[in-house]
Amino acid sequence: MIETLSETGSTSADLAARITAGERVAEGHWLVADRQSAGRGRQGRVWFDGRGNFMGSTAVQLRQGDPAPHTLALVSGLALQAAVSTHVPPPLRVTLKWPNDAMVGAAKLAGILLERVGDCVVVGIGVNLAAAPPVAGRQTVALAEFGPAPDRDGFAYALAASFAAELARWRTAGLAPVIARWLAVGHPPGTPLRVGEPGGETMAGRFAGLDNDGALVLTLPDGTTRAIHAGEVNLA
Repeated sequence: MIETLSETGSTSADLAARITAGERVAEGHWLVADRQSAGRGRQGRVWFDGRGNFMGSTAVQLRQGDPAPHTLALVSGLALQAAVSTHVPPPLRVTLKWPNDAMVGAAKLAGILLERVGDCVVVGIGVNLAAAPPVAGRQTVALAEFGPAPDRDGFAYALAASFAAELARWRTAGLAPVIARWLAVGHPPGTPLRVGEPGGETMAGRFAGLDNDGALVLTLPDGTTRAIHAGEVNLA
């Protein structure tokens, strides 16, 4: 269920518009673009739209009894990590940086953006398959640096299958196993982080895991811990 477009503003905005207009977007349906003219990342950043990279979105219909919608970021991260890891040779490994990035070492490989639209969550994912954009103050990497760039369409189907499997586990097994599996592929405990909360100042600390709700737990320099539910997280 992969729908492709040669060019659009944003696959996530397109799906959001369909949902708002009353169209039911079936789970498992992905909208994938060759190019995006208005792709967005967190904090309204422009997402690089290099040809050959993956830019796609899907929608999750929220159901009675589902875990909290924001924890779909963890689900998306696990699906993404599984899809890209087969293209990164050991001893390198793909790790997840809370809440929305896939990393190889200190370099960003992919990003996730979740948007609530009515009773749905639109999940947008961008992956540097063929080329990595230059980003001021940050390292970036593409899978093409480790071998032939994955075929975009083949990667889309692999990611869709991985996402469907993770979504089913989230619904049937609950949040605790998702958190445990995320911690196994996330940044290691003790990783130095800088965290900027919305409307607040930036704080430094070390990663101390996730709480039962999926929030990041940060150990501050004075030894106290703080749960971070939203914000900009960077490796220090």
